[in-house]
Amino acid sequence: MKEAKGTVFKFGDNVDTDVIIPARYLNTTDPKELASHCMEDIDKSFIQNVKEGDIIVANKNFGCGSSREHAPIAIKAAGVSCVIAETFARIFYRNSINIGLPIVECADAAKEIESGHTVSINFDTGVITDETTGKTYQGQAFPPFMQKIIDSEGLVNYINAK
Repeated sequence: MKEAKGTVFKFGDNVDTDVIIPARYLNTTDPKELASHCMEDIDKSFIQNVKEGDIIVANKNFGCGSSREHAPIAIKAAGVSCVIAETFARIFYRNSINIGLPIVECADAAKEIESGHTVSINFDTGVITDETTGKTYQGQAFPPFMQKIIDSEGLVNYINAK
């Protein structure tokens, strides 16, 4: 996957892993089951409204809290094609790449893009386009090795393919 395009779901600062996938659902590792509860404590209608390819945009420190890999798995399994944020918690960033969920840091995009906008991201260049407003932003492009991990749908698949 070299690009993504979808409708934006916007969140604020410090969206932690307990909000992304509440601890009461961690008794499963089934991605579809995790997805069915994704973001429910911050947006009850998220899982009913999110469609394959949609995008989450958030402000600072997205994915803070526990180191559970369940959080990016739930987001990816819900159909989200990319998360754009001003900053990410370090372990969430690593877990996202490990499971093949593209995430892009871009402060201006995170501040200006609104919920409901249509956004596209070119992962090779890092260019984010708010197709609703026509404005473009320069996000951080993935280095080639990270792009290969994402294209392989995660680190384990990437290693197994080698």
